[in-house]
Amino acid sequence: MELKERISIEDIDGKKIKIRLVEPEDNSSAILTHYLHNYNNGIKKYYEEDAREYINEFIKYKELENKVKFDVEEAIQQLLFQVENVPFPTPKNYTFKFIDLFAGIGGFRLALQNSGGKCVFTSEWDKYAQITYRANFGEVPFGDITKESAKKYIPDEFDVLCGGFPCQPFSNAGLRKGFEDTRGTLFFDVADIINRKKENGTPIKVIFLENVKGLKTHDKGNTLKTIIATLKELGYNVAEKVLNSKNFGVPQNRERIFIVGWLKDSEKSFNFPLGMDNDSNPIFKSEDLHKTKLTSVKSILIENPGDKYTISDRLHAGHLRRRKEHKEKGNGFGFSLFNGESVYTNTISARYYKDGSEILIEQKDANPRKLTPREAANLQGYDKQFVIPVSDVQAYKQFGNSVSVPVIQTIFSEIKKQLL
Repeated sequence: MELKERISIEDIDGKKIKIRLVEPEDNSSAILTHYLHNYNNGIKKYYEEDAREYINEFIKYKELENKVKFDVEEAIQQLLFQVENVPFPTPKNYTFKFIDLFAGIGGFRLALQNSGGKCVFTSEWDKYAQITYRANFGEVPFGDITKESAKKYIPDEFDVLCGGFPCQPFSNAGLRKGFEDTRGTLFFDVADIINRKKENGTPIKVIFLENVKGLKTHDKGNTLKTIIATLKELGYNVAEKVLNSKNFGVPQNRERIFIVGWLKDSEKSFNFPLGMDNDSNPIFKSEDLHKTKLTSVKSILIENPGDKYTISDRLHAGHLRRRKEHKEKGNGFGFSLFNGESVYTNTISARYYKDGSEILIEQKDANPRKLTPREAANLQGYDKQFVIPVSDVQAYKQFGNSVSVPVIQTIFSEIKKQLL
């Protein structure tokens, strides 16, 4: 692979430093942090050769800065501290390994780490999502998963592939409905990774995917049929179901489709948990069902959110006008108001930053307000310790695009029990 040379400003040892890097496709930080995260297990071999180059550059910088010799082990220990001293480190006694594709800000990772898993590879192309991911997990995702410069680092030794891939049409959907039909889409790259591991003799045990509810009817249902046919062609039994976050202790009406694949020769089965009813009783009985109760919107709200989140008189008047116009036309579109007593909100979307119209919170003697980024995180079931290092605009996009963590964790409790 052709290498390129550049001067990079990297926040590697806790401060901004200038390092001369020789790197393939700008994956230097991903290679280095993946190497460090796997330093004490066999996975490090997939990153070691290239990572050592960057460590040597780091050593040269430290020696220049401190005017003393700086050995490899000392450098590695300093770097290890930086990637391990994060809010959500790898569980010490992990029981399975997984890779996190189309990772966003790490909703899948958080849920699977909570279930005892270790992430050994992750990819996410959005640079702002990468910042949030690193701040919380100490690891920089690889970039474009369609490129060999990222795929070549995926290890063989892992049990679960997970991710929320974009919904895209297949050019030949309705014809063969299989692997070849998916070319030109990002799902093809998921299938390609699965196929590579199968041909290597290291088949992936479990495939765990998430998408918008509309995938079920996209292209008259052909898109979902092609995905299922592809997974079956690759040697998997497949189950799919639309689940709603509001049934999993998350006060949000958010429907998403989940797809689980497990090897046909495994002689194992899988059933989706359905969540809880309005009396907080499990609909699907499972000893490992996520132990959360149905809550109200009050549970995700913070005190003293700040005046900046109160919408302006002009925006409020615009919302009221559009609501009236929609009502006169006989449809229900317009902005939506909620308060602490509401059972759940509408779905938060990536466009929430624009005007917040889908979820506005009532305020006494004031215009309604938008959710704060922290409340958006709460609404998706993220831990209170989850760091939000980006602007409000980027944070709203990230949480709007994210999975609801408790839903992922509950589904995986069944996957882990029945499949691993």
